Amino acid sequence: MSRYTGPRARISRRLGTNIFDTRGEATALEKRPYPPGVHGRSRRRGNNNTEYLFQLQEKQKARFAYGLTERQFRTIYDEASRRDGVTGENMLRFLELRLDNVLYRAGLAATRAQARQFVSHGHITINGKRVDIPSYRVRKGEVIAVKEKSRDNPILQWNRDVLDRTPPAWLDRGADGLSVTIYSEPLREQIDVPLREQLIVELYSK
Repeated sequence: MSRYTGPRARISRRLGTNIFDTRGEATALEKRPYPPGVHGRSRRRGNNNTEYLFQLQEKQKARFAYGLTERQFRTIYDEASRRDGVTGENMLRFLELRLDNVLYRAGLAATRAQARQFVSHGHITINGKRVDIPSYRVRKGEVIAVKEKSRDNPILQWNRDVLDRTPPAWLDRGADGLSVTIYSEPLREQIDVPLREQLIVELYSK
């Protein structure tokens, strides 16, 4: 399955949370707090829920929030399960360390989708070298910055001046607001995505 490009509010209403973190979704959830579709009102959340449904919804929340295809998400889970430590926490850590997510967390992009576009269009460097792979996994000590020729980009300037997003403790944003250093790998308590990762592990473990 390819990456979802349809109406974002529809996904958020189906899963009951603001997946893509936009104002439009928040408004849609407030005005229509039920799943989309003709029978949405009669299928209010809480009716006929099963263990499998809860597990599937958590997986879909994570996949859509980070903008991954099913194959990409499964690959990350498989790697997380092979690593030492708690599988669910490993998985979330790998998701957080994606380059597009780091730009979003640092306030250089309004959404993760916008961050992916910045990376794929060649606006971002790591340790001075251009990187155009949004899924690149950053490492401790690396410096992510906006390329010199792109620093006058009005969207990037607006994000820096208006978003005013406080980076998590594992990121150290530069004084210019257009660079960020990976201070450490994120701990579970530093990842504020409202997910119950254990349900995802249970889903894939079946």
